[in-house]
Amino acid sequence: MMIHVFLLLSLCFSDYGFLPVASLGINYGQVGSNLPPPDKVLDLLSSLKTTKAKIYDTNPQILTTFANSNVELIVTVENQMLAVVMDPQQALQWVTTHIKPYFPATKITEISVGNEVFTDDDTSLIGYLVPAMVSIHGALVQLGLDKYIHVSTPNSLAILQESFPPSAGSFKSQVSATMSQYLQFLANTGSPFWINAYPYFAYKGAPNNVSLDYVLLNKNPGMVDPYTKLHYDNMLYAQVDAVVYAMFRLGYSGIEVRVSETGWPSKGDPDETGATPANAAVYNRNLLRRQMRNEGTPLRPNTKLEVYLFALFNEDMKPGPTSERNYGLFQPDGTIAYNVGLSALSTTSSTSSSSSSASIFLTSSADKAAKTGYQSLVYWMFVYLLAFQVLLRQH
Repeated sequence: MMIHVFLLLSLCFSDYGFLPVASLGINYGQVGSNLPPPDKVLDLLSSLKTTKAKIYDTNPQILTTFANSNVELIVTVENQMLAVVMDPQQALQWVTTHIKPYFPATKITEISVGNEVFTDDDTSLIGYLVPAMVSIHGALVQLGLDKYIHVSTPNSLAILQESFPPSAGSFKSQVSATMSQYLQFLANTGSPFWINAYPYFAYKGAPNNVSLDYVLLNKNPGMVDPYTKLHYDNMLYAQVDAVVYAMFRLGYSGIEVRVSETGWPSKGDPDETGATPANAAVYNRNLLRRQMRNEGTPLRPNTKLEVYLFALFNEDMKPGPTSERNYGLFQPDGTIAYNVGLSALSTTSSTSSSSSSASIFLTSSADKAAKTGYQSLVYWMFVYLLAFQVLLRQH
């Protein structure tokens, strides 16, 4: 019943609690034992007016359910399939089976070939990556879909040998040969370079040496790159520009860099410093504020940075430390995992572009010192209780 309560509340909030955000998507992971079915997820995304999502497979239930919706989807060829789809005939079969039956009713905009292949424990995958991408793209060409669907792959920031200062950005020598081939493919096809960028990891690794305000995108003095004299007031933009400089060093200057994953965990193990609901709320609030302004990075200020937030849900079956299972904005039942608290952005929203293609739900919690914030909180609590009472009468 809670998912219905949440959806009803979302609709009640639609005139007040949604702020348009350009170039923002969300990762819809499915590594959970108790996640809602795809139709409920689509209802959730629709109520939030979120029009961009990424999945980590080609789940036919999701592709079928999302047909005739306004949600653009990035789908994924799993790492274990790369050796298979290297073969052009196998790639054609894969696209014919996993993409063609659903497109264009389902708005598939990109195929991610693998995930973090360059840094996977199975180093043989690196040799499969570019041939697999070429074969998948060739299949799209053969089927007349290449004008609509891009081909790329998300990369871990661990592909960088150097990332500080940003102008020192360079790729690790062990991946540089294949990286050049990959960049040539992106340049030839007009596809973006995707990076999974998590300032949280840098803070967790050295909390005494890394400014929390700098990684949370709060106001702070920031840093100036000593070589370019560009000022950075947050680590995320510095990480993105480090990738741009790394590409420069291999001779590629015109490829757009986008963020395929970024986020902050709301819970962690005792040694996972900073993994708290408060920090997660601050990071996502500040990220959304910058997205509303269509910001670019210091190196590319006129190119708005496209970002996919990680993640839609907490996923209880993900391996690793506790933080891995607590990046979600929502619990599996649709309730909010923590209060993002973005009512203070309402004045900014009026200046956002009317052509924005994505929106995300922004909860109405103001600063405790602000009278309007307190009134807003009381108001939404009242609406919540009313909605809950209505549902109780219906059951």
